[in-house]
Amino acid sequence: MSAARNPMRDRNPLRDRVAFAGAATTGFVPRNSGRSMLSLTAQASIDVLRQCGLTAADVDGVCGSLVPAPTMQSALGIPEVSWFANPAMPFGNQVAAAVSAVHSGLCDVVLAYHTAYRLPWNTMSSLKDPFRRSSGTAGVSPAPESLFGSVGYTAWASRYIHEFGVPKEHFGYVAINDRANAAANPAAAMRTPITMDDYLGARMIRWPLSLLDMDVPVDGADAFVITTAERAADLPLPAVLVDAVALGATAHNEEEQTDSLRHHGQHVTVNALRARSSFWLDDVDVFFPYDGFTIITLNWFENAGWCKPGEAGSFLEQHRDPATGKILIDGRIPVNPHGGALSEGGTQGSGHVREAVHQLQGLAGERQVPDAKRALLTLGGFFFNAQGLTLRRAD
Repeated sequence: MSAARNPMRDRNPLRDRVAFAGAATTGFVPRNSGRSMLSLTAQASIDVLRQCGLTAADVDGVCGSLVPAPTMQSALGIPEVSWFANPAMPFGNQVAAAVSAVHSGLCDVVLAYHTAYRLPWNTMSSLKDPFRRSSGTAGVSPAPESLFGSVGYTAWASRYIHEFGVPKEHFGYVAINDRANAAANPAAAMRTPITMDDYLGARMIRWPLSLLDMDVPVDGADAFVITTAERAADLPLPAVLVDAVALGATAHNEEEQTDSLRHHGQHVTVNALRARSSFWLDDVDVFFPYDGFTIITLNWFENAGWCKPGEAGSFLEQHRDPATGKILIDGRIPVNPHGGALSEGGTQGSGHVREAVHQLQGLAGERQVPDAKRALLTLGGFFFNAQGLTLRRAD
C-alpha cells in the first residue's frame, strides 16, 4: 500500500449502486406562506412519488429534516418502513444517510425531504407568528457574544479580506450570478436581476456582509426518491447515479476555534470526495457550491481546486459574462443555475441537490445545460457542516 493512500478516504463501495430516481419542489416564497411545514413537505413528497410512478406502499425508508420522519410516514400513509432518520441540516447529511441505508440493505426506496421554513432562527419576523415561534429550535439564535452562524461568517469574511487584500466586490460576483440565474427559475423566491451597484448599496448586516451576502429565508420544500440503481433504471425518469459522498470537519470545528482559512471542514471534504470520485473538475458539466453566505462560496471555489487561496474573486471575474452577470467556468460550466440559496432561497442545500438531479435528467427547462452528464456539489459551510457529492447521469 502506498504511504500516500488513505484507505478510509479512498474506499467507495457504493459508487453507481444507488441513484436518485426523481426530485420535486413546491417552489419558494420569501414570506410566511400561511402553510405548515407538514403541508409543504407532503406536497413535494406526493409530487415526487407520482413522478416516479410509485405509491406510499413502495417506500420503506424515510429521511428528512424539520418534519419528523414518523410524522411524514403517518401523513403519507406509508404502511411500513424498515429505516428512518432525521439528521441535522444541511441536506448533504440526509443524502449521506439515505444513500448509505439503501446501499447497506436497510431499505430499498427512501423518501428524502427537506423543508425550508421561516422560523425565528433564520428570520426575526417569524417571532410575530405564535405557531412559528413555538416550533422554532430553542437556543439556536445566538447571544450577542456568540460567533454562531452569521456572526461567525462575517468574522471570517473580514479575515478573508484582511488576509488576501481583496475588495468586497469579489463577494458580489456570487450574489449577482445567483440572481441572474434565478430569473429563469419559476421556483425561485428572488428573480429580479441585480447589479454591482445594487450589491454594494444593500443594507449592511455586519461588515463586510450585507443583506445580499446572506441566503433568503423562505417557505417551501424539496423531496427526492433515492433507491438502488437497478430499481431506478426501471422507473419513468432517467436515473442519476451517486458517484461519491463525503462529509468533513476538523478537530476545531466551532466558528471561533477554527484554525484558519487554510484548514477547516471544506478541506477534509474535498480531499475525501476527490479520492472517492471517478471524475473531477475537468469533467464537471455543472458546479453547485453552497452559498448560504458569499464567503462560503469563494472558499469552495478555492478549496475544490478551481483556483488558489484568495483568488476566487479574480477567477470569477475572468469567467463571468459582464452583460448578464452569469458565471460560466471556461465558458461552459454554469454555477448554481437555479439561483442558489441567495436567490432561489435558503434550502440548506436541498435546492442544489434538486437542481443537480434535474440537470442530469434533462428536466431543467430554460436553465438546462446541454448534454449535462456530471455534477459536482460542495454543500455546507466551513466548520461542522462541510459536505460534498458527485453525481452522474446513468449511461
